[in-house]
Amino acid sequence: MKEKSSAIENTRALGARLARVAACGDVYVLDGDLGTGKTEFVRGFVEALSQGAAVRSPTFSIVNTYNTPVFPVYHFDFYRIEEQRELVSIGIDEYINGDGVCLVEWGTMFPQALPSIAKVIRFSDAGDGSRIIEADFLF
Repeated sequence: MKEKSSAIENTRALGARLARVAACGDVYVLDGDLGTGKTEFVRGFVEALSQGAAVRSPTFSIVNTYNTPVFPVYHFDFYRIEEQRELVSIGIDEYINGDGVCLVEWGTMFPQALPSIAKVIRFSDAGDGSRIIEADFLF
């Protein structure tokens, strides 16, 4: 799957589309440079499950939890993590093996901390104010 997003609303709509097919136990790695739409994608994902949820970037908190009526959404940001043991100390295994869906920004920094079933979604700047969002799976 490869989509071009020319507006924040398009990026959020793609996140909402993934939310409709996601299931408990899924782990998605959101890979891309700063400002390529990863958090906006998560906003669309969470909004599709729980109207009015306020999604914030977990850059400083490492993980934010959104309790939706469908399942919990665990939104991680590995950007400021320096060593994998930091992830162990926050109990990453409990989240990954828990009852929700994990969306992990910058997850490629510590792939060994994630299960082999994790699916990668890549975000890139198309150079014209739009973004390219692509994955090796359909949603």
